[in-house]
Parts: sequence; structure tokens; C-alpha cells
Amino acid sequence: MPATIPTDAPEAVPDGPSPWRQIAALTGFLSLSWAVSFVGSLPVRAAADGWYALADKAPWTPPGLMFTSVWLVLYAAMAVAAWLVWRQRRLPRRRALRLYSLQLALNLLWPMTFFGLFPLLGTAALWLALAVLAALTLTAVLTVLRFGPISPAAGVLMLPNVSWLVFSASLNLYAAVSN
Repeated sequence: MPATIPTDAPEAVPDGPSPWRQIAALTGFLSLSWAVSFVGSLPVRAAADGWYALADKAPWTPPGLMFTSVWLVLYAAMAVAAWLVWRQRRLPRRRALRLYSLQLALNLLWPMTFFGLFPLLGTAALWLALAVLAALTLTAVLTVLRFGPISPAAGVLMLPNVSWLVFSASLNLYAAVSN
């Protein structure tokens, strides 16, 4: 005898957020990420024609336009990675997204420290920025390690950011030693 479904049975619960909610969340992650990028670029732009133009830079420092292009792509990849983790129903996602939020905050703090504080603190600002960058790199690595088990694609999308942070640390160290 076939089983019957009672008429008062609840409707099937979809597996994950609705498509519209997913689009809204992705848009939110991208907007937040690019807002951090934009706000972080303000002290960079202010210093570009000021003290930074005269600073001793590493010979391997790429042109300014390359920084802008790379950061736009990296921030987009980080946003998509966070979105991929957000859409999973696994419990560790909250901890992973907290780490993501922390690394976004540190991403914002670094240019404020490196570019914004140099006129006030001089070389000490560059060393402080290097400490912020070390904390940021560690947080980004921990984010990769948290994202990977939840969404392997999200973990992979965060890896270019870690690589760029290590490269940026070499530029920051050179600037701190040379200025």
C-alpha cells in the first residue's frame, strides 16, 4: 500500500537561499568589498602626488594603475568567495565569515596606516603598516583555511589575495627600511 502524504504537511523547504536572495547577497558582498577598496584608496590617492611620489620604492614596484586593477579583481574574488561560503548551510560558515570580515577591516586599515599616517609618524608608520600587513596576511591565510572545507572554490578564490599580500609585504618592508 503506497504511503499517503497528509494534506497538512509542510511544503518542501528549498535547499539554500532563494535565487533572488542569492543575487542580493552577492551584490551586497561585492558592494561591501568594493566600498572597502574605494575608502582604502583615498589615502593612497592623497599620497600619490605627495610624500609617496618622493619615497624610495622597491625596484619591483609595479605602476600605480596595476595596483588599482589588481585590487579590483582581488576584492571581487574575495566577495565571490565570501558569497560561496555564505550560501552554504554548514555551521562553521559564521566563523569563516567573521574571519573574512576581519581581513576586510585589516585591508582597510593598511592603506590608512601606510599612506595616511606617514605624514604624521614618518618611517614609524611604515613599520606599523608592516605589522598590520602581517596580521592581515595571517588572517587571510586563516580565512582560506576556513573557507576551503566549506567551499573549495571559495578557498581557491582567496589564494591570489594571499599571494598579493606577501608581495605587498615585500614592498612595505623595502619602504620601511629605505625611507
